[in-house]
Amino acid sequence: MSGRISCAVLGLSLLVSVFSIAEASDWPRFRGPNGSGVSPDEAPTPTTWTDTENVTWSIDLPGPGSSCPIVVGDKVFVTCWSGYGLDREQPGDQAQLKRHLVCVNRADGKILWDQVVEPYLPEEEYGGMFAEHGYASHTPVSDSEKVFAFFGKTGVVAFDMDGKKLWQTDVGNESNPSDWGSASSPILYKNLVIVPANSENHAMYALDKETGSVVWKQEAQGFEGTWGTPILVDAGEGKHEGEQEIVLAVPGEIWAFNPDTGKLAWFATVSDGDACSTSAIPGDGVVYIMGGRDGGTSAVKVGGAGDVTEKNILWTSNARGGIGTPLLHEGKIYSISRDVITCLDAKTGEEVFQQRLEAPAAEERAPSAKGGRFMNASYSSPVAADGKLYFMTRAGLCYVFSLDGEFKQLATNKFGSDEGDFSATPAISDGEIFVRSTKKLYCVSEK
Repeated sequence: MSGRISCAVLGLSLLVSVFSIAEASDWPRFRGPNGSGVSPDEAPTPTTWTDTENVTWSIDLPGPGSSCPIVVGDKVFVTCWSGYGLDREQPGDQAQLKRHLVCVNRADGKILWDQVVEPYLPEEEYGGMFAEHGYASHTPVSDSEKVFAFFGKTGVVAFDMDGKKLWQTDVGNESNPSDWGSASSPILYKNLVIVPANSENHAMYALDKETGSVVWKQEAQGFEGTWGTPILVDAGEGKHEGEQEIVLAVPGEIWAFNPDTGKLAWFATVSDGDACSTSAIPGDGVVYIMGGRDGGTSAVKVGGAGDVTEKNILWTSNARGGIGTPLLHEGKIYSISRDVITCLDAKTGEEVFQQRLEAPAAEERAPSAKGGRFMNASYSSPVAADGKLYFMTRAGLCYVFSLDGEFKQLATNKFGSDEGDFSATPAISDGEIFVRSTKKLYCVSEK
């Protein structure tokens, strides 16, 4: 009897272990596990690739998009749009606009299903700054049972893993005053889908995962100039063990919310500026925020109540970042902007190094006319795996660096046949790197 119980317990332990490994290797949201950008896998990832080298598969997508792929078990999900806004000069008829959530077989790249979502109209006109990213900019999120896609004015849509639509919830139909559109991505907390409807309603929503009903809504004018994605952090001193808070960087400040109620827990003034495109960076009891052209960098201790500016800011720096969110790895913060990589010491904020990226001679060219005036301003964020940092430019050049605290550029890679826009941050899972352009989705691996 005891032997049978032992075998049963062993079998259950092995099963739990298998599921834990599968979950650990997933990349289920923007920038992977809790938005860190760091893969927890120990599997080796490729340093170099071309159109044919180290490419497991590549597929044509049903339309463009700037959202990032996510990886859940044996499936890859990505959003796209079609029907309108495919050409700057002749965008077409907005009535033909469609949103897509695409599910891809991870093993071979076969499209398993492509669910079309009818849009809310009128939408933003395709042109100007909005055309720099378009109608599929929010990265979906999944809990392994459902996948949730945020399509701006069209709302939040939930599907099961077989592509059955479960619910759709409207979270606002307003436009950003600058006509830049929106790009912040949803995250999950317990039974809630946290949706930063920053442009659509100057609000953050918590929706019930099962029904899509609104559990809470927090409104604030500061959401308006925000394009970053929330993160979850341990609540810190004075809070219950295991308690978490939602942290979001907004123009000039960093905010923390109680994820169960939506109430503001604490805030700190971190920089100047009327826009914030990056997400906060989660650390060990500390969050970091790196501003763009208008603001510097700060390290803020989590926890407390109300205004914690004086007691919780650990250091500030004049370092400037870009549009993408920097990467924290083993005590170093890596940021890339305008072809320059900057590395800061996370404890002090002091500069470790700053170097210009070493681009191949053939890539040293002016911004593409079809890409607009922001073609040189990359939207992608750096990610890390296997002791390497990967950074994708909008022109499709992927830089690979060693993460040993010194400037060491290992390789530059490009898919030579793809002239699309590479604004999405790659996803990494079990040694495989998933890269999307406005035209294709790739699985890069040494396997």
